[in-house]
Amino acid sequence: MTGPRLDTPPVTAPAGGDAAGTPGGRRRRRRFDPLPYLLVSPLALFIVGLALVPAAFTIVEAFFRVDSLDPPTRFTGLGNFRRLFGDHTFRITAENTLVYVVIGVGLSTILGIAMAITLQHRFRGRAALIAVLILPWALPGVVEGIVWTGIWDANTGLLNSVLTSLHMVDHYHVFLGRNRWQTIALIEIVQVWQITPLSALLVLASLQNIPGDLYEAARLDGCSAWGAFRRITLPLARPGIAVAMVQAVIATLNVFDQPYVLNGAAPTGSSVMVQTYSVSFQNLDFGEGYALSLLVTLVTLIVSFCVVKLVYRAVEL
Repeated sequence: MTGPRLDTPPVTAPAGGDAAGTPGGRRRRRRFDPLPYLLVSPLALFIVGLALVPAAFTIVEAFFRVDSLDPPTRFTGLGNFRRLFGDHTFRITAENTLVYVVIGVGLSTILGIAMAITLQHRFRGRAALIAVLILPWALPGVVEGIVWTGIWDANTGLLNSVLTSLHMVDHYHVFLGRNRWQTIALIEIVQVWQITPLSALLVLASLQNIPGDLYEAARLDGCSAWGAFRRITLPLARPGIAVAMVQAVIATLNVFDQPYVLNGAAPTGSSVMVQTYSVSFQNLDFGEGYALSLLVTLVTLIVSFCVVKLVYRAVEL
């Protein structure tokens, strides 16, 4: 028996082609396929027409005087913004919105984390509880405002009926519109009730990605429940917490339904978005409305970016 020959010449490609058999030693060029672009183009056109074009129009018109009662349209530069900052009502609504953002984002995040940790454990009725939890977030804001109006109504409200039945009060009280800060607190309760479920679900999604072995190792090392929460749960759930906070920032900065249904156009509990509606469609000063919309958009982008930079951390398991 003889061994393999070591002087076997290497296999070479035939003349006029490469090893893969392509003519001339060149790779075949990939043909252009227009089908993916044709499939995506309707969605792209829809996004451009629905979002980008109105956004560009708003940016341009924010620097023009657009008033149906005082035509024609004319360029005013920063005139709309100067009139906004000189408006006392705008300053009140800006303060109200700031309170909505600070309290709403803080409470919805804390409650969302607590709910997510509770739902992380398996127990009987967990699926039904999650379904009920989604309901406040799924309901339209107008419906929620009407429901809570029935609770706080000064004449036939459920809260007044319960307090009177329990002899805690001897007569019906006016809750909404009585004073500014009480009205803001009641509106904030409705808003937190709406946005907390989504925060809880977003944080819960992050908690599901944390391996259980980490908690087991922490228990073996003698780590307490609070220590495991602080050293494992919070750091690894930060991406979900950041997303939850961003959605809460967007919801609170752009809140309209609850203040308008519960408080109307009164400045006591009004938000910036209610002010935008009043300026644009009641006063017909569309230029100032465009300027206010642009300000809200910029503030939303800046605050959301700051939240992501401060809270979000990439997690590698």
